[in-house]
Amino acid sequence: MARRTVGVAMNGVTGRMGYNQHLLRSVLAIRQQGGVAVADGTVIWPEPVLIGRNEDRIRAIAERHGIERWTTDVGKALAEPDVEVYFDAQVTSARREGVLAAIAAGKHVYCEKPTAESLEDALDLARTAATAGVKTGVVQDKLFLPGLRKLKRLMDGGFFGRVLSVRGEFGYWVFEGDWQPAQRPSWNYRAEDGGGIVLDMFCHWQYVLRDIFGPVRSVQALTATHIPERVDEHGNAYAATADDAAYGIFELDGGIVAQINSSWATRVNRDELVEFHVDGTEGSAVAGLRHCRVQHRSITPKAVWNPDLPSPVDFRAQWQEVPDNTEFDNGFKEQWELFLRHVVLDEPWQWDLLAGARGVQLAELGLRSAAEGRRVEVPELTL
Repeated sequence: MARRTVGVAMNGVTGRMGYNQHLLRSVLAIRQQGGVAVADGTVIWPEPVLIGRNEDRIRAIAERHGIERWTTDVGKALAEPDVEVYFDAQVTSARREGVLAAIAAGKHVYCEKPTAESLEDALDLARTAATAGVKTGVVQDKLFLPGLRKLKRLMDGGFFGRVLSVRGEFGYWVFEGDWQPAQRPSWNYRAEDGGGIVLDMFCHWQYVLRDIFGPVRSVQALTATHIPERVDEHGNAYAATADDAAYGIFELDGGIVAQINSSWATRVNRDELVEFHVDGTEGSAVAGLRHCRVQHRSITPKAVWNPDLPSPVDFRAQWQEVPDNTEFDNGFKEQWELFLRHVVLDEPWQWDLLAGARGVQLAELGLRSAAEGRRVEVPELTL
């Protein structure tokens, strides 16, 4: 069996997401399964070169997983003759510099979102890559979640009839950092460091809404910093200057109205950390990370509200679980496999840096909407 090796320079793997989802559960998992098999019997084999700012931490990760090549020098990694792909999972404020260096070196680029701190910079990255003729990809992990894949299956099968509305709830309580350590790095709560839930999550909601239901045509948002002071990783109190909650209304093609609440200051009372409730003329669904439940119009019970008596109805019991009908792999790993196939085989690919710029655009317009207190149109982006 022939092996087609693809060198991958991985920047930012000392961070939580870069290490857990991209190195451990994606690239190393692909190697553990024997690579990515293609039709002619060839196996695509990712060969990581690790990059990190902290020499001790990046060396420790390399030694832990038997990875021979690591460096603190991005230029050195990009100069490796077998490196074809540059991956970036750094903090948002550092991403642009790394991606531009990779494009200048003629490398294909795969990166986390948001791709930049501003739409201008995000579009500049997309245009620079297009001019250079390199292939690009942006992580759109939620499209590969089992629950949302089932939801997409329902859409493709016409289950909903005409979709009326989408209601999304996302979030959990992130500890302030004083009496319990916070689950997220402190930079997430400092606007000057690229933090904020709008910049983080509206990039997700853009591709989820676009790919499953249709393009976003307008946004109206209200943001808040509910927890004004937090404690960082070193035990020092700091002012939270970034939004930690956002309440958004999005109008989609076809008149679909989507309402999504995003918060790092809410306690979870739902089945999963994110859930989408979709109502259509023919049926409804509630989809989370893994599960999806439906209720068709033909079996919709007659709901009667009587404020004088407790309801005897178990409403959740009236919904049916959508079966898996397939084996679901880690969503980050699946998208990595698709991008590697795109690089090697030139297979179709839609989640490029322009797609990433759409996410930054929605975040930027959401923040403008909140600042100006008005509904803002979302124009279609082009290079």
